Amino acid sequence: MRLIQNATLSGIKDKVVVITGASSGIGEATTLLLAEHGAKVVLGARRPERLEALAARIAEVGGEVVYASTDVRRREDVTKLIHLACERFGTIDVLVNNAGVMPISPLDDLRVEDWEDMIDVNIKGVLYGIAAALPVFRKLGSGHFVNIASTAGHKTVPHQSVYSATKFAVRAISEGLRQEAGDKVRVTIISPGLVRTNFAEGVTNLEVRARLEESRDQFALPPEAIARAIAYAIEQPVDVDVNEIVIRPTSQV
Repeated sequence: MRLIQNATLSGIKDKVVVITGASSGIGEATTLLLAEHGAKVVLGARRPERLEALAARIAEVGGEVVYASTDVRRREDVTKLIHLACERFGTIDVLVNNAGVMPISPLDDLRVEDWEDMIDVNIKGVLYGIAAALPVFRKLGSGHFVNIASTAGHKTVPHQSVYSATKFAVRAISEGLRQEAGDKVRVTIISPGLVRTNFAEGVTNLEVRARLEESRDQFALPPEAIARAIAYAIEQPVDVDVNEIVIRPTSQV
């Protein structure tokens, strides 16, 4: 990693950006890209050892970073992460609600615990982020939510009904928030297609998992592609609200 200041991303420099699910995949790629362009990053994830290693990479090249072990299923964890940003950097400009899980399976499998986990992480985790950051944004008179949804939030397919429902919910919550936010708080939905991450590790149905891994290996996007979309939304002038970006591999149906 190197710290450079690209004129096209000058709107990112010195912004304080909180990122959940920051330890791998889209969250890690976003962290590195934003730090590279001068953002002060506040990282939350469930794996503190990965957060520590990522923060060390950023600090070694002069970036400003702080992190905390964060489980978005716990409201108090998310609240503490927002408070950490304010304590360390005095403000918060952006919250990237990125943490998510995808243990998809046929409904006949009755994997109710997986359903509950998707609801707790993908929906309630976003709501907890909003509950923690919105009062801060209101007090500051500015702010930006970037909520990670999915192309599964636009169309569902077999085995993905519960996951799709959670991502439809993220889009509905985000659009409602945008309409209520007024002209001081921006709201962006990022809906990625298939991305080359470790998402398949959480899929407990082995047949479904094998098909997902095959598709991922054939045509999935690198997480850096999603990070660039997130950076694009963040770096816009304050009077420009990028409402939604749908980004998928060219070959994905």
